[in-house]
Amino acid sequence: MSRSEYYRQMRLLAGQIRDQYGLQTPRVLKSDLRRIYKDQGIHIDLWPYKLRKLRGAYFNDAEGASVMLARGLPDDPMIFTMGHELKHHLVDRDSIVALCDPSNQSAEIEIGAEIFAAEMIYPESMFRDDLLRLGVTIGSCTAEQLVTLKRETKTTLSYAGIAKRAEFLGFAPQNSLAKVAWKKLEESIYGVPFYKQRLAARMHSF
Repeated sequence: MSRSEYYRQMRLLAGQIRDQYGLQTPRVLKSDLRRIYKDQGIHIDLWPYKLRKLRGAYFNDAEGASVMLARGLPDDPMIFTMGHELKHHLVDRDSIVALCDPSNQSAEIEIGAEIFAAEMIYPESMFRDDLLRLGVTIGSCTAEQLVTLKRETKTTLSYAGIAKRAEFLGFAPQNSLAKVAWKKLEESIYGVPFYKQRLAARMHSF
């Protein structure tokens, strides 16, 4: 099987999982992944985030399938990592122990897991339709428009993920979104979140 066909199969599998578990929007939550993990018989282990660089790891041994997740990951990367490890369970469980860190990002099975996770959270077809609905045309997408997209859809695919998707599909020029300070841009458009305002007020009161 060619790489392109393998990646296409991972997108199809992600769509099947969305259908099987009733995921209808681009807002996939940790509770959704925990429900899928429970149904699939996957045990979750957490370890301290600063212990090592790994975000996640998949194991399948005599004690059954388990996924180790970095405790304290923010919601978006946690959800993506859970989706990534789910692919290893569905596709690779008979052949590997998957340690997901920067050293093996170029491996075919790891790229396949990234594609699966992104498609499971926010399918390409839905992403494309949402951008077109916002009036974004091929080659014209800006960082500000992606902030609007994430805000309106409430997707849990990270800014890095939707930026990569926009460039891959040709909505944005290659590398045009690589250095965007997404949270600062979001706050400049929509204001500082209330919880940050309260925290700043409490710190000032000291």
